[in-house]
Amino acid sequence: MIILISAVGSTGKTLMAQKLLERYHIPYLSIDHLKMGLYRGDQHCGFTPLDDTEVIGDKLWPILKGIIMTNIENGQHIIIEGCYILPHYLKELDVNYSEKIIPVFLGFSKNYIQKNFEAKIVKHRNAVELRNSPEERTIKELIKEHKEFKAHCLQSDVRYFEIENDYCKEILEVYDYIDAEKRRMDLI
Repeated sequence: MIILISAVGSTGKTLMAQKLLERYHIPYLSIDHLKMGLYRGDQHCGFTPLDDTEVIGDKLWPILKGIIMTNIENGQHIIIEGCYILPHYLKELDVNYSEKIIPVFLGFSKNYIQKNFEAKIVKHRNAVELRNSPEERTIKELIKEHKEFKAHCLQSDVRYFEIENDYCKEILEVYDYIDAEKRRMDLI
């Protein structure tokens, strides 16, 4: 079983991966760590940490795809989280692989961002990882990122979970979905 978690930055991907690790006792891979490891190991790797999500995603996806396939072939479980898993990448996987993947694409509604930008989104962006830099995006920019990400998810026909009002309550639906998919896979 492979759990893929993708969302715009500061949406709770790493926190979700940490909680799933604790629940299922399977490791997780932060794509940010892979990105920085590759960049620090070879600054001529084809991207910089400041490049946009699609540029970095296109460079990292072949590696991530190989990790996913290898884990599935070996019957190993892993959680992979990061904003660089773009929805259209999943179409590249053969059904023998994709049926063993639980994809989770998360986002915030415009309403949620407007009501919770400072008090919840910015305040909790360090819940698991230490981010030394302040939030640089404006509310308007964050709304645009989430709107575009949602459109990409819908266009790629992947399940998209949108937090509208109450993060703590609505995120439980995502965990219920993952639990149900895990049970389904256990029967395969």
